[in-house]
Amino acid sequence: MSEDTTQNPTPAQAVLHVADLKGGYGQIQVLHGLDFYVNDGEIVVILGANGAGKTTTLRAISGMIATSGTVDLRGESIQGSKAPDIVRKGVAHVPQGRGTLNELSVEDNLRVGAFIRKDNEVDADMERWFDVYPVLRERRNQRAGSLSGGEQQMLAVSRALMSRPDLLLLDEPSLGLAPLIVKDLFDRFAEINKETGMTMLVVEQNAQLALAIADRGYVIESGEIAFDGPAAELLSDDKIRKSYLGV
Repeated sequence: MSEDTTQNPTPAQAVLHVADLKGGYGQIQVLHGLDFYVNDGEIVVILGANGAGKTTTLRAISGMIATSGTVDLRGESIQGSKAPDIVRKGVAHVPQGRGTLNELSVEDNLRVGAFIRKDNEVDADMERWFDVYPVLRERRNQRAGSLSGGEQQMLAVSRALMSRPDLLLLDEPSLGLAPLIVKDLFDRFAEINKETGMTMLVVEQNAQLALAIADRGYVIESGEIAFDGPAAELLSDDKIRKSYLGV
């Protein structure tokens, strides 16, 4: 399946445009020429089996591994840039396993997320995300490592948003969390997208939940795009559901 792009902006107009992306770890090449894009304000999900290259794709975009090919953010190349510079250019990455700074308080974690900013609205933004995740306000002086798994994921997402990114990368946000917490987490992603227009690229094993909030999806198999299309079509296609999505 391939999507009908006639009603979508061209890749050159997209927030993120990736072409012929290759990368891996040392002598092991994991990505074998990926081509995809994410339009402004979209939620796009990357699906696939374990080991297909999903996490590696996000790491490649974030400058965490050596790559070749094209990675453009709003028309500017970020391919080959170092990870801190990519953050400054507008990409925020919530890694698999959340990656909170466990010894710091909730509030200090959020301030770390705003390290690239020079404006005077950091406190206002912190309150904004406290409104989205009220439990974090209650825990603002608590050590991040003492939070529950779900609370740590909320903190990781809020910390990433504190940089005011153009693109939010989310790597397996449901990992290790109870189903009810995961459902609430994804509902919040959809609300943030709707209310702020935040563009999101999500890697996720829970295909049904991810596609339920996504605009479009890509299925990766062995480091290559196997299928792509509107989220509703991917989820309704029996062959794709059984072969790639496990639903």
